[in-house]
Amino acid sequence: MDKYFNDAVTGNGRITATFSKTGEILRFFYPYPDFRQFVEWMKMSVKVNDSLNISLHDDINNTYMQRYVPNTNVLQTEIFNTYFKLRVLQTDFVPINENLLVRNYLIKNENTEDLNVKLLADSKLLTDINNDTSGFVKNNCLIQYNHDYTFALFSNCNLYSYQVNNVENSIWTGNIEGKDYIGLSNESAISYDMGVLHPNDEVRFSLFIMASKEDENKLDEQIERIKKTDVNELYTETVEYWKRFVSQHDKLSILNSRLDEKIKEIYTRTILLFPLLQNSETGGMSAGIEMDEYKTRCGRYSYCWPRDSVFITKAQDIVGMEEETTKFYSEFCKMTQSDSGRWEQRFYTDGRLAPSWGYQIDETAAVVVGLYEHYLVIKDRDFLMKNVTMIQKAVNYLKLYVNDLLSKENKFVKSYDLWEEYEGVSLYSLANIYCAFRAAIKLNMVILPINGKDNIELDEYSLKLRQYILENFFNEDLRTFVRNRDDMRIDISLLGPCVPFGMLEPDSREMLNTVQKMEMTIRTYTGGFLRYENDNYVGGNPWVIATLWMALYYIEAGRKDDALECFNFALKTSSDHGFLAEQIDNVTLKPKWVIGLSWSHSMFILVLQKLLEKGMLE
Repeated sequence: MDKYFNDAVTGNGRITATFSKTGEILRFFYPYPDFRQFVEWMKMSVKVNDSLNISLHDDINNTYMQRYVPNTNVLQTEIFNTYFKLRVLQTDFVPINENLLVRNYLIKNENTEDLNVKLLADSKLLTDINNDTSGFVKNNCLIQYNHDYTFALFSNCNLYSYQVNNVENSIWTGNIEGKDYIGLSNESAISYDMGVLHPNDEVRFSLFIMASKEDENKLDEQIERIKKTDVNELYTETVEYWKRFVSQHDKLSILNSRLDEKIKEIYTRTILLFPLLQNSETGGMSAGIEMDEYKTRCGRYSYCWPRDSVFITKAQDIVGMEEETTKFYSEFCKMTQSDSGRWEQRFYTDGRLAPSWGYQIDETAAVVVGLYEHYLVIKDRDFLMKNVTMIQKAVNYLKLYVNDLLSKENKFVKSYDLWEEYEGVSLYSLANIYCAFRAAIKLNMVILPINGKDNIELDEYSLKLRQYILENFFNEDLRTFVRNRDDMRIDISLLGPCVPFGMLEPDSREMLNTVQKMEMTIRTYTGGFLRYENDNYVGGNPWVIATLWMALYYIEAGRKDDALECFNFALKTSSDHGFLAEQIDNVTLKPKWVIGLSWSHSMFILVLQKLLEKGMLE
């Protein structure tokens, strides 16, 4: 079952749940935002009078309207069945201090006839040969369990019926039953009787979905406690928490400004998304919520790339999430650094090495730059001292890389490029290393202000590297930079020497010529930019990252109108809830791949801050 688009998300840092635009749960993660995912499907339905099962999420007679409660991660999906004239308001939220998803239902009969309504939940969990999932019903609760985790569905109302085996053979009828209270199947279903609703009658109901590491026999106390909880109080606490969270992180003073409402929506959604993607224990940041588990079109997304995370932490600092950024560098980076001093391609957010296919030297250079930029925000020398050994090891590794490059021995200079497609020596990576050396010089001035020897050496490294870049990556025949020495295609990452690495000024001959060529080759007719010429990943589309990257260059170059055109591309292509995608369909201007990509959201914050700083949004 392909579930490529997570249209909405909620969570609390331990539980992360995603939804379709019709309110179906697509994924449910616990205890981290990238692991473990429980749900193959979770289908809610109703049986009305003597009807067959009516899906709440994809029935032909249903209409849908979905929205977030403003400034929160509380999702509401309104479902109206036009045949029975039954209206269902489904509210999904995760309380801040519970390992629990709450699904509140307000069901109203807008028919002129009585309606007998039963609500059903069909839950099929992921299972495998080493961790078999089964179902068990006791004390009015469906407990689906395997060796490691337990997943419980229950309410403070009594079950009307349940079935733990062979659900697929009867769920379509809306009548589930069986003699088994414990089964072999990973798919089980439960139902609740809402009773007879007279015209204009309405009924409220709450379904709790709880994940736990506890054995299925040790959950009774937790379940009984939650059954007695005041759901309205939980809802109010959750709404107030997120509204307060947004207010506290409105460091750019956007919410009460006169800026476009779409800017406010994306800005707010970004602030609310970051804590749902970050591992609260380690600081590791997931690039996005997983959407292609079976690797049908990509190598998966729900991992932590150190390089991506440096962009994210810079955005976090802008919106006042300094503690979260400090944790990323002081804990996640420290625990994931190799003995050699480098960082591998990607990790799980708990710090374990994730499946990879090589290494990228810019991962290591990015951490050095990012840590220095974070120091500039917090001005905490103790932070540097706690991480000085980590940075020294990283810089030493970068020096070995450059020595190998300049000596032309090429023993280990081949690394994957920014897009993880080309293995060799890339302009973007070298520009990042240059920036890392310059950052290390400034760090040394804080840590060891009386020792200038290291800085003289690093200054020599950076100057030699700059010269190497200009001699080997600026093609005089083409009069542009090239992304590597084997491939002459124009690439958005050719902006790197200027933005963000500051090796060249935006009005330098090299940058002016390169940007002019970019505008003629990778700019699409909608104003969005491709990653590079002839990019065919997922069909080849404009990327939000690429377009906002160009906006950053235009801002530095003082090209206000061009910068705003790129920025507006991100605004008009965001999802209905204000999420930014990785790629955009150039015809429909709708998200084409990965909705809610953390790198896209981070670039939005970086551009927004720069536009405000330069007075370009007034």
